[in-house]
Amino acid sequence: MEKIMLERTFLGIELGSTRVKSVLIGEDFAPIASGAHDWENRLENGIWTYSLDDVEKGVRASYAALADDVRRRYGEELRRVAGIGVSAMMHGYLAFDSAGGLLAPFRTWRNTTTGRAAAELTELFGFNIPLRWSIAHLYQAILDGEPHTPDIARITSLAGYVHEKLTGESAIGVGDASGMFPIDSETCGYDEAMLDKFNKTICQPVSSGQAAGSGIPWSIRDILPDVLTAGEGAGALTPEGARWIDPSGTLEPGAPACPPEGDGGTGMVATGAVAERTGNISAGTSVFSMIVLEEPLSKVYPEIDMITTPTGRPVAMVHCNNCTSDIDAWVRIFGEAAALLGAKTDKSALYETLYRQALSGEGDCGGLLTYNYFSGEPITGFDEGRPLLLRAPDAEFTFANLSRSLLFSSMATLKIGMDILMENENVRIDRLLGHGGLFKVKGVAQRLMASALGTPVSVMETAGEGGAWGIAVLAAYAASKKTGSETLEEYLESKVFANMEHTEAAPDNKDAEGFAAYLERYKNALAVERAAVENV
Repeated sequence: MEKIMLERTFLGIELGSTRVKSVLIGEDFAPIASGAHDWENRLENGIWTYSLDDVEKGVRASYAALADDVRRRYGEELRRVAGIGVSAMMHGYLAFDSAGGLLAPFRTWRNTTTGRAAAELTELFGFNIPLRWSIAHLYQAILDGEPHTPDIARITSLAGYVHEKLTGESAIGVGDASGMFPIDSETCGYDEAMLDKFNKTICQPVSSGQAAGSGIPWSIRDILPDVLTAGEGAGALTPEGARWIDPSGTLEPGAPACPPEGDGGTGMVATGAVAERTGNISAGTSVFSMIVLEEPLSKVYPEIDMITTPTGRPVAMVHCNNCTSDIDAWVRIFGEAAALLGAKTDKSALYETLYRQALSGEGDCGGLLTYNYFSGEPITGFDEGRPLLLRAPDAEFTFANLSRSLLFSSMATLKIGMDILMENENVRIDRLLGHGGLFKVKGVAQRLMASALGTPVSVMETAGEGGAWGIAVLAAYAASKKTGSETLEEYLESKVFANMEHTEAAPDNKDAEGFAAYLERYKNALAVERAAVENV
């Protein structure tokens, strides 16, 4: 049985939309063990949410599976690690009172009920505030007169919440913070002018720190978490935190923690895309591209978010709420049908078959059209979604064409947003890397994505590990900063990715032509999707 120095490993935990994943990496950054726990958000009273009990259970189950993997592979108990990091879905709304009590159900990034707040804040700041950002949720709650708002002592992100449970520290990484409130990339902190505008216009605080006439007895500065950049220390695993993650008591406290990050930041790290003119595509339940900019955009675009890298560099983000959920739903249906026919197939084989068949479908999917809108999609102007399969009577309704349409649908809205950057702003990209569940079947979604976007797409061998691996790397980087002075960009280039294998797919002319025809039909039929939302 292989031996390994577990005390020199780094633990990364990511809470994604459908899975909580834990990854342990060694000194060479290669994953040496992993564990996962599947979970799903729930639609309760019109709000997409997870309970905090689910968060705790998910983290514990994921870590327990990792510890079991270590025990099985190496015959050892996982007692200590050299560093730890937490990543999670960005945005959303977690508000707490002074006693640490949750004031309202956790509102995830998937909620699109903040239209008025986002529009008013965008106008106030002269900066695009997307529907899912924490500040939009906070302001919408104020506009709606929700009774909990005067009692808010702090708000945080999901990663920030878990980090605080582990370390007792209320702080988040700058990339995660950039999905809560606009960041000044010069200071790597919240934009001071915008903080002042929010206080003056919405809270109207007076010198005593109390709000005048608004019923809001706090300043926005006081309730936002502290901001840290990659490499800074963010506390250490406490005895209480060790028991929170591992009730068995085996895991020992003391491991230093890196700043918790959002899935945007860890996606950048997982693909090595933190330098200017690099970009990445993270594709799972949602899909988003992030391009590190050389200079600011010329204007405000409601379709483009401005966030930052874990070191505070400005990033243009195209975020789409829907990606693989419809593919997952169809795979479940095919699995049920196979089982009823007596066939024994595992889920991985079903995905593999669906993806591979997509490559043999007609270029434009034979006239089929699918919308993967399980929830709203701001880029195309939808507050809600209805998954749809559309076809004309003479369409070529084959398994291959359906598979191809499902994959094209997962990329269509992203392409609409990316066209703004590529065509309107002439943003240059030297390297575009993909990661996440959409890219797990080698060479399929990667090839179609390259053709859809008109630029080569690379996928590294760690693509399937995603943000859990990325935050483990950030934990290792934080440890290295104690003795070194490398920037994150230098660290990733010289140490993490220097010898890592990757595959590149270039755009295919036939695929590109087929996708262009598909996208034209997709845009023209958005009225059908809107009618479904309004009537179903």
